[in-house]
Amino acid sequence: MIVIWVQNYDKFRKFAHKFHSMSSLVELLSPAKNLECGVEAVNHGADAIYIGAARYGARVDAGNSLADIAQLVHYAHLYGAKVFVTLNTILTDKELEEAEKIIHDLYNVGVDALIVQDMGILKLSLPPIELHASTQTDNRTPEKVRFLQEVGFRRVVLARELSLDEITAIHQATSVELEAFVHGALCVSYSGQCYMSAAATGRSANRGCCAQYCRLPYSLYDATGRKLVADKHLLSLKDMDRSDFLWEMIAAGISSFKIEGRLKEVEYVKNITAYYRQRLDAILDGKSDWKQASYGKCRYYFTPNPEKTFHRGKTDYFLHGERGDIACFDTPKSVGEFVGKVTKLRPDSFEVDGSQELHNGDGLCFVALGSGMTGFRVNSVEGRLVKPAQMPEQLSVGADLYRNYDHQFMKLLAGKSAERKIGVKMLLQETPQGFSLTLTAAQKSVTQELICDKQLAQQPEKAMDTLKATLLRVGNTPFEVEDVDIQLSKVWFLPNSQVADLRRRATDALEELLSQPHLSPDTPLPSDSTAIYPEKTLTYLGNVMNSQAADFYRQHGVMKVLPAYEQKPVPGAVLMFCKHCILYALGHCKKQQAVSDDKWQEPLFLQYKDRRFQLEFDCQHCVMMVKSF
Repeated sequence: MIVIWVQNYDKFRKFAHKFHSMSSLVELLSPAKNLECGVEAVNHGADAIYIGAARYGARVDAGNSLADIAQLVHYAHLYGAKVFVTLNTILTDKELEEAEKIIHDLYNVGVDALIVQDMGILKLSLPPIELHASTQTDNRTPEKVRFLQEVGFRRVVLARELSLDEITAIHQATSVELEAFVHGALCVSYSGQCYMSAAATGRSANRGCCAQYCRLPYSLYDATGRKLVADKHLLSLKDMDRSDFLWEMIAAGISSFKIEGRLKEVEYVKNITAYYRQRLDAILDGKSDWKQASYGKCRYYFTPNPEKTFHRGKTDYFLHGERGDIACFDTPKSVGEFVGKVTKLRPDSFEVDGSQELHNGDGLCFVALGSGMTGFRVNSVEGRLVKPAQMPEQLSVGADLYRNYDHQFMKLLAGKSAERKIGVKMLLQETPQGFSLTLTAAQKSVTQELICDKQLAQQPEKAMDTLKATLLRVGNTPFEVEDVDIQLSKVWFLPNSQVADLRRRATDALEELLSQPHLSPDTPLPSDSTAIYPEKTLTYLGNVMNSQAADFYRQHGVMKVLPAYEQKPVPGAVLMFCKHCILYALGHCKKQQAVSDDKWQEPLFLQYKDRRFQLEFDCQHCVMMVKSF
């Protein structure tokens, strides 16, 4: 596919030119559970990282100290990468004051932007920091995105469910930066519009505490009480993978490509960041229309493969307007890569076909009848003969085998799996007092002086070779030398120790310059514009939990503002709005599939243990709703 993209570059360039200007920056945005993940995201090619603050991020278990965020900012800025911090929960009135302090602290350590959901934040006394509208603000229409642009957001994170045509329409109607997810776990409901966890457990997704009720096993019943499906993960989706369609997304107006995973481990961050860096580089390298948003080239000591870290199967998820096979009913866990079929069983081992090389210590899994996905650890491998640590009872001839833990691959990721180097140019010149060394990288330069007496070299050719070799030894710095220009009137003798010290001082100064925080006093603050919100009434779906947010919406034309579901639960409320449709997935779609002889009497119900939810279907708009019951 990469070869096809490059060959068809001119065609796509003409297509893209209709929709947005050339010479744009393209950003790969990676998740960071913690400082280690953030640093490795940079090392493996991220142009930006998003990470949770100590509080008020939409993943309560992925908070980070201000000191760690400051350290990540310093490291990321060295490579021109940015750091965005998530403050994307809805807040109470009592929490706003602390949120304001956190925002000022983040600005002061150089954070480049905040990702927010709660519009009450826009009413606070903010520093001049960029604001990005989280996908939790339910960004699906040109009208909504244009409003967010007009009130001061620099970027909008689009809903995952949008098609290329819908993205294009939003881009044509706005000038704000557009960010879209390209990889990772999928919420079955529109983000910000899911209240199932809050209703069932009191743990609100909009407050960062989702209990992931969508990943549980459910039985499906019709109105007569007939059990239609037993104990399947009917709301669990495959993972998004849009790596084959990055060019199309650029052409549609996306400038930031987001990898999901702020709860994922560092191995996932390394692997998936490297994978998308390579895919984007195949598009961007040698092209003048779009450029990488940061600098530095990566070298990898492994071959990235998204199936080898957390992987539920893949879907492009409505990007082309098609539903397709998006659900994974058998398990919500990582399935990994297909490795073959079982061809023969023995009492303590089995044989498997397929071309994948298996290793001692691998984790394999298969779907067991009535038990869902079953996993086991490999003790030893001899050719195609596999000996498990314990032979799984339900394994049968013909079973599809998947590897969800590749022991050798994970060993590679456990060590140094990549390095990122910034190209630098060196210029050594004479000065009246001695010599100067100027280093230039990323359009920034530093100069260091060496004050010394000048002595002619007794062996000029050897002296020049030694001088150049010493300058090239940048060692473990973040730099690699692209060019050395030595401008001397005569061949002078310079002791290696003095040249090495001059080089070290210059590289240290350049590293410090590049790492400086990108404080932007000119960044516009949220606007008091007269922009009118697209709706006149906000129900619980508006997620308004504090008086400042309510004032914000009233200021922008909303006549009636009801409290958030978390403040005042609504009996019989819709708890999820889903593009995923159980009727479609099970072959009972009323619009696109032939009517089955097996008549299901609606309403249908999902049941987990003693908790039941009612399903409703808006077939005109292809939306399934999950309601409290």
